[in-house]
Amino acid sequence: MCQCSQMEASTTRKAPRYSVFTEGEVEALQFKWIESEKAGRDLGEWAIRCWVREHWHGFLRHRWLEHLQGRTFWIELDHDDFGLLLHAFRDSELLDEVLWRLKCGWENLEVLCWALDERLDMDEVIDLLEMLDINSRRIECQFAFRLSHAS
Repeated sequence: MCQCSQMEASTTRKAPRYSVFTEGEVEALQFKWIESEKAGRDLGEWAIRCWVREHWHGFLRHRWLEHLQGRTFWIELDHDDFGLLLHAFRDSELLDEVLWRLKCGWENLEVLCWALDERLDMDEVIDLLEMLDINSRRIECQFAFRLSHAS
């Protein structure tokens, strides 16, 4: 095994391994509890569906970026993507700026418009967005139906 492959295997083994569905379920239940406390009654299914509608995609995006950065290994995400940013584009001055915008919920088009407005190297921005390929990383929430009927 080459030195690079050994380092990647070692990094993968050391990273905490979690499930986006399990962690998302915890977040949704916390949201339900908080919103129910505010309302003075159990909001049940409505609160779970509200969290999924309003927060799932942002939650998933943050987990995916942690996966790409090699911080946390999310088992449902592409195993080959883990730590990708440790190697690809590590010398890019634009990477942090693009990642920050994606974490804030920006879509590819918004990133491209920002890059145009700032007169940035569009080839590099496009290469970053293609490598990140955010639109192919969306997965649907799989616990909402089960949680809303467990109440």
